[in-house]
Amino acid sequence: MGDFVRVAGVGDIPDPGARVVEVDDEVIALFHVEGAYYAIDDVCTHDGGPLASGELVGHKVACPRHGARFDIRTGAALSMPAVRATRAHDVRIEGGEVWVRLRTGPMVEGPPSAMPTARPVAAAPQPLPITAATGGGGAEKTPSGTAPASPLPSPAAVDAGPLCEDRVREMLRLVKDPELFVNIVDLGLIYGVTLTPSTDSPGRHHVAIDMTMTSPACPAGPQMIGDAKRAVGSHPEVAAVEVRIVMDPPWTPDRRTDDARDQLGIF
Repeated sequence: MGDFVRVAGVGDIPDPGARVVEVDDEVIALFHVEGAYYAIDDVCTHDGGPLASGELVGHKVACPRHGARFDIRTGAALSMPAVRATRAHDVRIEGGEVWVRLRTGPMVEGPPSAMPTARPVAAAPQPLPITAATGGGGAEKTPSGTAPASPLPSPAAVDAGPLCEDRVREMLRLVKDPELFVNIVDLGLIYGVTLTPSTDSPGRHHVAIDMTMTSPACPAGPQMIGDAKRAVGSHPEVAAVEVRIVMDPPWTPDRRTDDARDQLGIF
């Protein structure tokens, strides 16, 4: 750890309130709530949003970009789309001034009353290969020609009937965000589905899926795109699947269904 650095006077920040300060060339969000001061990295671990400018309610701050909430006392992530804590730092009051000392690792300690229930995070899955289109009836292959190690659940229950937009969405419910363990339809990642008769395969369709991500740099994006192509491409009436990534309008937590909110325990 470094040394304590003076960052503000005790009366400089209203209660409740926040300010961005700099400590050892790092940008820190300093909060004043109920007479106490707290310091965390001014970075949302989901999309890099500035936490100091987010909505502060009690000891919780919401990222202004996508609404992920953090505990300002511990740095713990309290709601999706963030699943990792941001760092919390040491704060002391001395001589009417606020001093902050950086911690070197993510915050894992704190008062028991402030610690949320830990959410398990899955091991990083192997990304599936992404192609321009996947033909119906067959799984995609890896470059070595072998089938993916972790196949999707069997789509037999949802691909038995005639192809339509609702059936495509049901097949897409087989695809889950590997960090949040909720399917991409209930998360609100599917913006649109378009079916067009195939000119090369009579009686079959080209399926175009407009899909977004919780952030432009979502690390699970390649896997979810590949899984979506495989899930929909398994239907016998599908000739090809195209996944088009759309970032406008940006995804927000309001797009979640009630089922997703129930699964995540977040409202």
